[in-house]
Parts: sequence; structure tokens; C-alpha cells
Amino acid sequence: MKVEPMGERILVKIIKQADKTSSGIYLPETAKEKPQEGEVVALGPDVDEDEVPLKVGDIVMYPKYSGTEIKIDYEEYLLIDAGDVLARIIRD
Repeated sequence: MKVEPMGERILVKIIKQADKTSSGIYLPETAKEKPQEGEVVALGPDVDEDEVPLKVGDIVMYPKYSGTEIKIDYEEYLLIDAGDVLARIIRD
């Protein structure tokens, strides 16, 4: 299935939190926080690159309870307004 965001929305693939801590302790689902990072998969046609400089493949941070969660081929995605993106994450 293919999903194309409409308007100023973006489709983000949710990056799941690790199942265990750096010290080796496994975390149950109830102890994990709601993810706030994801990879941009698609941009809507009205996303203005001057206002929101994003492209497919960028890793972004978004508010904890924003957007609409959807499942596509057993993967979790989030459909959010481009203006809701808090930051682009750049890892070295």
C-alpha cells in the first residue's frame, strides 16, 4: 500500500525505542515512552521547503501526542502537519 500525504502534511516512519537499556536491562512495553523520533518518508504537495526545510530520509523530532498513527504493511507511521516538526536530528 502507498500513502501520499495531502496539503502540508508529512508521513513519518516511527523509530521505535530500544528494548533494553545500555546497562542490559530489558524494558517492558509499559515502561517505554511514546516515540518522538521518526524518518520522513513522504512530503505533501503543499509543504513549503523555505518554511520547513525537510526532505525524504531526514530524521525528525515531533511532539509526543501529535498527528495520526497509521499502520502500513505492519509498520507504524505518523501523519503530521509539517509545522509540527520540532527539529531535524543530525547524527555524526
